[in-house]
Amino acid sequence: MMRLLFLSVFLLAACNQKAQDSKMKKELEVQFSMPKKLKEVSGIALSPDKNTIWAIEDQGNKNMVYGLDFKGNLIADVPVENAENNDWEDITADEHGNLYIGDFGNNDNDRQNLSILKIDLKNSGQKSTKVIQTTQFHYEGQTEFPPKKSGLLYDCEAFVAMKGYFYLFIKNRSKGFDGTFLVFRIPNKEGNFEAKLIGRLQLQGKYDDAAITSAAVTAAHDKIVLLTHKNIHILSGFSPDDFSYTKIHKLPLHHNSQKEAVVFLNDHILIIADEKDKKTGGNVYRFSLP
Repeated sequence: MMRLLFLSVFLLAACNQKAQDSKMKKELEVQFSMPKKLKEVSGIALSPDKNTIWAIEDQGNKNMVYGLDFKGNLIADVPVENAENNDWEDITADEHGNLYIGDFGNNDNDRQNLSILKIDLKNSGQKSTKVIQTTQFHYEGQTEFPPKKSGLLYDCEAFVAMKGYFYLFIKNRSKGFDGTFLVFRIPNKEGNFEAKLIGRLQLQGKYDDAAITSAAVTAAHDKIVLLTHKNIHILSGFSPDDFSYTKIHKLPLHHNSQKEAVVFLNDHILIIADEKDKKTGGNVYRFSLP
């Protein structure tokens, strides 16, 4: 009788787990396919009314911010008049709706012209926009350009604006990749600053699991999500000037593509975009947090 009871409990638990796994696999839903001209989207942000998705592309593409509606229609292509796209890797908004472009892509860890650009883009009806604040920076701890292959910790594709500061989450390109990433903080001001190291953390898994490509923060500033090609990582328990004791919760997406952009639609739903290659990608997805 006890064996039968144990078997029943075991089978029930297995079925529940299978149902949960199945539910998780369904949570990444295609919202729409990107317009054909946008093949290398590197960051997305939302307008304050959440009706427009602002998108940028990275190195080798135009100094342009694109506006999309939630059906995938391209409703705006707005040039940034006084900026060059050295390597735009993320775009984010602060609590006031101001937009910032992270011109800090640094694959070889040798750039010394890293910056964050605040633009005066307010709506999809604008014919152009311009940079109204430039935050230049260099990383605390970097003394070689580039460092040795074992210390390539100064590329960035992910940042958020929060309470008067920018928080940068480093994409590890080191030989012997182990999921380690650094967190830096910079004042949200005009000027040239040293990005202060405020955390050294680690994500679990191989490169596609743990190399960070974008970030987003909740409206309450209590949780930050980090995007990788295969997972979402939720950060909580951090303080504004210290990420040392941050808790990290990993959520598998059960889908592998070159995911490069994430933003909160609300506290429970993420919008995610990936780059287009021959077989996969070029989509915008919805992901429901459990």
